[in-house]
Amino acid sequence: MLKTVQKTNAGRFFEDYCIGQMIDHAVPRTVGTGERAMYHALYPARHVLYSSDAFAQFSGLAASPLDDMIAFHVVFGKTVPDISLNARANLGYAEGRWLKPVWPGDTLRAQSEVIGLKQNSNGQTGVVWVRSRGLNQHDETVLEYVRWVMVKKRDPESPAPETMVPDLAEVLEPAALVVPAGLDFTRYDSTLAGEPHRLRDYTVGETIDHVDGVTIEEAEHMMATRLWQNTSKTHFDGTMRDDGSRLIYGGHVISMARTLSFNGLANAQMIAGLNAGSHANPCFAGDTVRAWSEVLDLAETAAPGVGAIRLRLVATKGGAPFTLRDDGGKYLPHVLLDLDYWALMPL
Repeated sequence: MLKTVQKTNAGRFFEDYCIGQMIDHAVPRTVGTGERAMYHALYPARHVLYSSDAFAQFSGLAASPLDDMIAFHVVFGKTVPDISLNARANLGYAEGRWLKPVWPGDTLRAQSEVIGLKQNSNGQTGVVWVRSRGLNQHDETVLEYVRWVMVKKRDPESPAPETMVPDLAEVLEPAALVVPAGLDFTRYDSTLAGEPHRLRDYTVGETIDHVDGVTIEEAEHMMATRLWQNTSKTHFDGTMRDDGSRLIYGGHVISMARTLSFNGLANAQMIAGLNAGSHANPCFAGDTVRAWSEVLDLAETAAPGVGAIRLRLVATKGGAPFTLRDDGGKYLPHVLLDLDYWALMPL
């Protein structure tokens, strides 16, 4: 009688995690200029520091690094088979920091540590908190962030682990942000960047309607999901949902909203920190994504001519701009994304 040995990966379930568990994710990936070209084909990305070697060199860098969100997507994609293959929902982000630029030719890998566990009252699922890191070929951490996901249990009757909810910072202090070595905005050319508005031109509480919209295409979001090697079934397998729709990868919405924010925030050049984030409602092909921002804080850094702006970035699929929650505090149905981040901007 032939013996069948399970060789395929069914993913981890809630009871497979424990506090302090370290997970090294497969598969390392070398990124290049083709990654930039594909990113700019998928999203209307126009921030000049990621478009021009000459501008980057004028700003003190060796060349134009790859877009910040490329690093995020590559690292996130590595974590999916081990963290969220059996997830019901990606619930939030915190304490994200971009620590080193990623250059064409770098090889990225990912590692995660389980820092929190809490079984839900239904006994069917639980929440897993992980701190994930992206490392380059020199074992330098280029990116780190915390995210938490709701994961199915393999056996609802299995005992619940001891609850541990991590104490996470609500907001990164400006001093915790890392400015790339050499970055200097004292000779910043606003004409080439596309807008004159610098840090001093923004005020806390100001809101900006980014005006433009992009309709999500089925082919493009599928290309993005494969590009980032994201194996979450709900993004590429139409049989996973009763309606036959494929859920748009949340990172696709983040990148779309970030690049739409160029109109009004063209000088918010580099993402330096991720304070919080929530995918408020699902996005599907055919939805038209729009974005608006609110200025939450302003700060200076030690780097010459470089300031930091804290922004709330909201992606929507319609509805009036600057509307977020109903009277009960629940996200309105047209809100797709609520993201709180720091970006580096000339003073």
